[in-house]
Amino acid sequence: MKIAVVGSSNTDMIVKSQHIPRPGETVLGGVFQTAAGGKGANQAVAAARTGGDVTFIARVGDDMFGHSAIEGFRRDGINVDHITIDKNSPSGVALIMVDDNGENSITVAGGANNKLDREDVEAAQHAIADAKVLLMQLEIPLHAVKAAAEIANKHNVPVILNPAPAQKLPAELLQRIAIITPNETEAELFTGIKVSDRETALAAAKALRTMGPDIVIITLGASGVFLSSPEFEGAIPGFEQDAVDTTAAGDVFNGALASRLALGATIQEAVRYAQAAAAISVTRMGAQPSAPKNDEIEAFLRSKK
Repeated sequence: MKIAVVGSSNTDMIVKSQHIPRPGETVLGGVFQTAAGGKGANQAVAAARTGGDVTFIARVGDDMFGHSAIEGFRRDGINVDHITIDKNSPSGVALIMVDDNGENSITVAGGANNKLDREDVEAAQHAIADAKVLLMQLEIPLHAVKAAAEIANKHNVPVILNPAPAQKLPAELLQRIAIITPNETEAELFTGIKVSDRETALAAAKALRTMGPDIVIITLGASGVFLSSPEFEGAIPGFEQDAVDTTAAGDVFNGALASRLALGATIQEAVRYAQAAAAISVTRMGAQPSAPKNDEIEAFLRSKK
């Protein structure tokens, strides 16, 4: 089933060290590596590897990072017809530090991602209109996100928004979203409710649903998710894993979620599948390299029964 993803593409530069430096501190790190990343690209790859027929709408620089990213998307079977090569801006880059517990600290230089505009999105409107679901994040300009949501609504395509990096969103955009997937921090930003237990997660989810989305999925890291939908409301526990790198776990979750929903799964089935995909991803270094394929996820789920 067809999935449209509008979002960012970055090259990640990763250093693993014992701990993440405090301000003014220098830490001697271990291995340095580069990996394909960017929240939009990570989600597109995760959706493609889990069975989605994905079109990625993005902007990269006319440099080795941008061309390498496009070749990577092609290898994963992603339609790259709507990736614009920007001759005036460099490709996005993320500097990532990962500690011994798999936790990370990330700084992003958006580059060409910051130039993705309404015209780029409108040029891809047929791809959005033909999709079973549209998936987006917030590493691109908000006017591009709004434009894509408008097109999706016009053609009755449900919109999944992963509201990260966290920022305040206009009411008119929230009203166009079918499914929103904030973490605890993002849920608090929208609602003013600090998510610390089931009761506060329920209150935040209910508050978010009054703003527009039919379904709210608050991701709680290793603790699982809190799902609020017309059919189900409650916590869904996650899978315990020894984390190596959590960099793209949320992106893998969202990409896998979109692919399952596009293939006709119920929201609870899609969430469980997405949790398994994210659990596998944290056992591997790198963003896109960590995204598992469908057969791995199905085997993982069978092993947990």
